[in-house]
Amino acid sequence: MLQVFVLASCSSFSSTEKVPEEATNNKALTQGGSKNNAAQTFTLRELAVATKNFRPECMLGEGGFGRVYKGCLEKTGQIVAVKQLDRNGLQGNREFLVEVLMLSLLHHQNLVNLIGYCADGEQRLLVYEYMHLGSLEDHLLDLPPGRAPLGWFTRMKIALHAAKGVEYLHDKANPPVIYRDLKSSNILLDKDFNAKLSDFGLAKLGPVGDKSYVSTRVMGTYGYCAPEYQRTGQLTVKSDVYSFGVVFLELITGRRVIDTTRKRDEQNLVTWAEPIFKEPTRFSELADPLLPDVIPKKSFNQAVAVAAMCLQQDASVRPSISDVVTALSYLWVGPDTTVLASHIASPSYFPQLIRSPAYHQNTIADTEQEKQVVDDLEWVFNDLQRNLTFAAITATANDN
Repeated sequence: MLQVFVLASCSSFSSTEKVPEEATNNKALTQGGSKNNAAQTFTLRELAVATKNFRPECMLGEGGFGRVYKGCLEKTGQIVAVKQLDRNGLQGNREFLVEVLMLSLLHHQNLVNLIGYCADGEQRLLVYEYMHLGSLEDHLLDLPPGRAPLGWFTRMKIALHAAKGVEYLHDKANPPVIYRDLKSSNILLDKDFNAKLSDFGLAKLGPVGDKSYVSTRVMGTYGYCAPEYQRTGQLTVKSDVYSFGVVFLELITGRRVIDTTRKRDEQNLVTWAEPIFKEPTRFSELADPLLPDVIPKKSFNQAVAVAAMCLQQDASVRPSISDVVTALSYLWVGPDTTVLASHIASPSYFPQLIRSPAYHQNTIADTEQEKQVVDDLEWVFNDLQRNLTFAAITATANDN
């Protein structure tokens, strides 16, 4: 039986409501270059009309947070996604407030746009821009019959966009924001497979001053959380880098991070991949067998090396997310890209890129461009392998 909703005006937050610390430093966040565009407030009636009274056929998905419906705003005709938070679910009022305040202050092409919200009695609803293709999880893991698997360069494009979203949070927001819930189901895709990060209920303001971490209760999704964060509750931007490494490994392999249907030694994706990382001749074992196209060998090897660096157990050995963006800019060379990346950093983990002639050429013939990319990837791959070897030797020495 269709649930009947009380259609009442959306009330404002109670004056006694405590705003979480993560979202109180509004002035500092806006210094990161984002526009402080306040989210709209909607009545429950407006959102009920938009979603045809939350009919099952309008539902896009359901998770621990609640249900998401496709809707059309009556006043503007805009197609939106309406997330109705489960009053008894995992995402409580605290996370609702964090999400509203964070996404009202942070704006980037690789972050999902929050249009507005409704807080009416015990009802909590969030209204986002509609992402036509749903989540990365929908197109990568457990594909339904008839859905074509993602091609290699599409996967690299999605990884690059996700990394750029995290880079904005880490390097542009002031103080930095730690996403804390990076996973394939939180990466949404538009009709052209452009990716945006969503679901900021667990986001946390990063360390400031001379602090290197923030202490907090362990939150997130099992398998994606960095090991040091799970052990100590100490959260850093490198915790997000680890989570990105997990998602990137999912993109490479087409496997879930935790899959109890597989053989015992393959159920944990990272644990299964770690010994393969140390033997470049085995890298091909990581390739998703469903990949529809021929994978460029050097591009694939470089991708595996980047994933391995992000998944280092020692957080200090992991690259910064800006270095990851630089490396991925060279991995995705599609029909609408050039060798010269739009993002040029001064990477500490990828020094060979700085010496690449591609940094100093705006136009290169297609054949020359392809050859140059191959050379760049070879340099980067060799440098990453040296870092991996050094990290392995250091870890062994420490163990002894």
